[in-house]
Amino acid sequence: MAEHELPRRGLVLAAAALGTGGAGYPPPSPIDSGHVEGGRVQFPDWRGPADPPGGGAPQPRPPGERIGFAVIGLGRIALEEVLPAFAECKEARPVALVSGSPEKARVVAAQHGIPEGAVHGYGELERLRENPAVQAVYIALPNAMHREYTERAAAIGKHVLCEKPLATSLADCQAMTAACARAGVRLMIAYRAQYQPHHRATIALIRSRELGRLRLIEAANTQVNGPGPQWRYDGRMAGGGALPDIGLYCLNATRYLTGEEPVQAFASIYSPPGDTRFAEVEESIAFQLRFPSGLIANCLSSYGTYENRSLRLHFERGSIEMAHAFAYEGQRLTVQRRVGEIGAEEERIVKPKNQFAQEIDHFAACVREGRQPHTPGEEGVQDQALMEALYRSAKEGRPVRLEPPPGPTRGPDPA
Repeated sequence: MAEHELPRRGLVLAAAALGTGGAGYPPPSPIDSGHVEGGRVQFPDWRGPADPPGGGAPQPRPPGERIGFAVIGLGRIALEEVLPAFAECKEARPVALVSGSPEKARVVAAQHGIPEGAVHGYGELERLRENPAVQAVYIALPNAMHREYTERAAAIGKHVLCEKPLATSLADCQAMTAACARAGVRLMIAYRAQYQPHHRATIALIRSRELGRLRLIEAANTQVNGPGPQWRYDGRMAGGGALPDIGLYCLNATRYLTGEEPVQAFASIYSPPGDTRFAEVEESIAFQLRFPSGLIANCLSSYGTYENRSLRLHFERGSIEMAHAFAYEGQRLTVQRRVGEIGAEEERIVKPKNQFAQEIDHFAACVREGRQPHTPGEEGVQDQALMEALYRSAKEGRPVRLEPPPGPTRGPDPA
């Protein structure tokens, strides 16, 4: 008998005994052991009614049942946010890479367990057609490249999750949605904030009318950019400066928070004279939107001021402030209102989740179930139309009237 056999037997017997409360231990209660229902492990809530319920055990799909994604472009957003987010996904997994850097792609593939044969150059994207594990692509390329790679992916039958902004012109955005419709594939724009739990909680609070009507919005998304050359300073590649890169979060937030479309816009832009970085794109923009209900939104975005990603909402009977609203993490939701004879401030505790994983899983579920994403291509089309109107307002120095979109721009709310 080998020396290790008895200890191993002992471990097996101990494990079996624990499952039934053997070896003198009482059996676990149903609250402690849980049960399997519908192929999922469920636990009754062990907390008292005064505490919020737990989130439950994670219920990821087996890896082989998850939607396989090819990540196209291996820049910072892909390597620092998108690929790490797959580790927290329950519905999706990365199965292929498309990159212009073979050396970088080989390193990244090894890090994420992607087969060498599933790594392709940009000119080889069509080889994804031959890989049944790839059902969707995540486009993480510079803005001007979004249209080409969306159309190429759609032509080989792959669903498309595209980084924002959708493209650099309204015509390109419309062409992308048309191409995906013709090919019968889903197109979603990666508006991560619309899937972030604090933003979902804020939307629910607005719709509840707990604080009365929403009257004013203040949104800021600013940062200090470094030296060039960067594609973000190239007007052709970026399609603009601070507005389409980070100001877009403020613009989109005013729409999904209110559930309205703006009817008037006014904008002012500025770039420091002599700074070659901003010869083709704006450094800073301030813009105001007016909505049919009378609500007014004031938004600020800049590449030249200390990081501020704040959101403040003003209601008839209170206000909401969200710190780090448009950041990757660190959101805090605070409500100010009158309670009795005094003013009160309370923080709504919302469990954070990886917003990239949330949006990827949402799209994966839509692909699996054949349904419309919450942020389809039409949502990106509308924002591009509004950004072009803001640039026109800034150029002409006057407010511009806005036309409503031709149809709905959002699908059903995410789970």
